[in-house]
Amino acid sequence: MADENQTAAEDDWGAAMAEQEQAETAALQGKPATATVFKDFSGGDLKTGTHNDIDFILDIPVQLTVELGRTKIAIKNLLQLAQGSVVELDGLAGEPMDVLVNGCLIAQGEVVVVNDKFGIRLTDIISPSERIRKLNR
Repeated sequence: MADENQTAAEDDWGAAMAEQEQAETAALQGKPATATVFKDFSGGDLKTGTHNDIDFILDIPVQLTVELGRTKIAIKNLLQLAQGSVVELDGLAGEPMDVLVNGCLIAQGEVVVVNDKFGIRLTDIISPSERIRKLNR
């Protein structure tokens, strides 16, 4: 039985080596390699499938937050806060505000006032690759 398993493993290894050799030969001859192992599971037009996937997530709500600054404070100082107290934040005046979506930094911007309401003008958008890199930390 051990001989049968070893023979089967050698056959699989030999088939993989032959497929790799075929791909290398085709690459040297300028022909595209064809993989016989993988099949197309999309079942249709790729553009239509992608469009439908995006439509599926467009109505998902997310939490957008603009962060003015942060600070750490001892509980005894927190308990002493009263109306009119001033809490010092680590953000500087004129410094860009962080824009977070579900707690993840996606942009920075500056505060604007439009019709007596606050808003934020985006000045710097974090690239998708940079966002993913920050998530992996």
